[in-house]
Amino acid sequence: MVSAGDFRNGVTFEMEGNVYQIIEFQHVKPGKGAAFVRTKIRDVIGGSVTERTFNPSDKFPTAFIERKDMEYSYQDGALYYFMDPETYDMIPIDASQTDDNFKFVKENMVCKILSYKGNVFGVEPPTFVTLQVTKTDPGFKGDTATNATKPAVLETGAEIKVPLFIDEGEMINVDTRTGEYMSRA
Repeated sequence: MVSAGDFRNGVTFEMEGNVYQIIEFQHVKPGKGAAFVRTKIRDVIGGSVTERTFNPSDKFPTAFIERKDMEYSYQDGALYYFMDPETYDMIPIDASQTDDNFKFVKENMVCKILSYKGNVFGVEPPTFVTLQVTKTDPGFKGDTATNATKPAVLETGAEIKVPLFIDEGEMINVDTRTGEYMSRA
């Protein structure tokens, strides 16, 4: 059990049959009246974010989210197959359970599979990935405006903005959280 007075960023708990994670919290002690905890919480399975206030003495059961490293093997229709490196079991995960940032994942990459009580609800790709640029327009000498970018298609099919000096065939590092170009590999 976790009490609202002990809320910290990243804490997961069960409330009203759903699993929530604390994004932000603030302990408020007004001059008049009782203290309370103002929070911003995210529904871990649904993804929605809401703001809510709690009495510091409210207690909730702690929810343990299992994060397991698994290797992405292949896609078959709307299913992505992941292999458990310990047991070599193949686990199918529906495309609806992956986030937008899954477009940066290629075969044989290790991802974190998120589950609660045995039910998989999400896939967390690596934070940084190295991918090859498969299509982009050439940069021209003299196009040196500050922070000028151009669109580029990566080997996974994802499209991002890259600096003008990046050419086709180059390997680049991408931050999967923001989808931004980081550096040359």
